[in-house]
Amino acid sequence: GNQQKVLIARWLATHPDLLILDEPTRGIDIGAKAEIQQVVLDLAEQGMGVVFISSEMEEVVRLSDDSEVLKDRHKIAELVNDDTVSQETIVQTIANTNVNAGKEA
Repeated sequence: GNQQKVLIARWLATHPDLLILDEPTRGIDIGAKAEIQQVVLDLAEQGMGVVFISSEMEEVVRLSDDSEVLKDRHKIAELVNDDTVSQETIVQTIANTNVNAGKEA
């Protein structure tokens, strides 16, 4: 967890307009995860663009304004995270999508 926090702090020291985080909370303890999630929320509230990539759907729903759902490296849906979007919504979207539809075999 400390490694991730140090890396994020180093990146923020460069004053980026956009921060891209790929699985920043994977494999860390709950306390460090909560700290990183709060930093992401604070940055977004301050107007920084944040691309947050995570395989934890609950985390995505909680931290995002909008989500793009990928399956087999293909974008299958864009969701506006409001009160109707949940982990179940995302799972159902993935389960009901055939990314090979319309492609030649």
